[in-house]
Amino acid sequence: MSQTVIIVGASRGIGASLAREYAARGATLGLLARSTGALETLALELRQNHGVRVEIAALDVADREAVAPVMNSLMDRLGTVDVVIANAGVLGWRKAGDGNVAEDRRIIETNLLGAIGVIDVAVARFKAQKHGQVVGISSISAYRGIPGSGAYSASKAALTNYLEALRLELSGKGIGVTIVHPGFVKTDIGPNMEKYPFAAEPEKVAREIANGVARGKASLIVPGFPWRLIMPALKLLPDSVMKKIF
Repeated sequence: MSQTVIIVGASRGIGASLAREYAARGATLGLLARSTGALETLALELRQNHGVRVEIAALDVADREAVAPVMNSLMDRLGTVDVVIANAGVLGWRKAGDGNVAEDRRIIETNLLGAIGVIDVAVARFKAQKHGQVVGISSISAYRGIPGSGAYSASKAALTNYLEALRLELSGKGIGVTIVHPGFVKTDIGPNMEKYPFAAEPEKVAREIANGVARGKASLIVPGFPWRLIMPALKLLPDSVMKKIF
């Protein structure tokens, strides 16, 4: 039976790759992002290539007043929704002490509070229909902060913690929670991502995410190789080694 999947932050990167992966699996899709132009182009591609239904809506998750009405309107159009993927996020580089705390606020507003806003609407809908799966895209930086990207790392660590608490809160209610921790992915979220260690293609990451979500996994590290081997050691690395890596 075909699923209905909503992807927030679907216009590029992991989100767009997830849309293509789910379309190839025959899913009905609801796609949201700030750029409707990019969404329209992607939706046309998916309809033509896979014959699936695709609905789109413009949403900036940092606009707190817009999240619930836009999400609810899209879900009303789609009917029963099986999976909501909170993927919208921004990356930022800043060294503490330069006075630009506004940049940190922007990152946290989008990556943490924006994601929580999306998830809250999804959970309300899932409670009403008595089933569903929330998927939150966190990061390996939730395990160990990346120098020069403190706000990003903090936003992802907080999102992971929030989702862990949510999973316990929803236990026994028919609602699953999957936390995804991608390693470095070759997308345009940040400059020169391909130069980072073990940078992966977004298509591979999307495929592993979709497989893990289908299995109802509570937590995913993607791509599994080599990051499942590396992650336990991240917290043990000396600061001097972390500085050289990043």
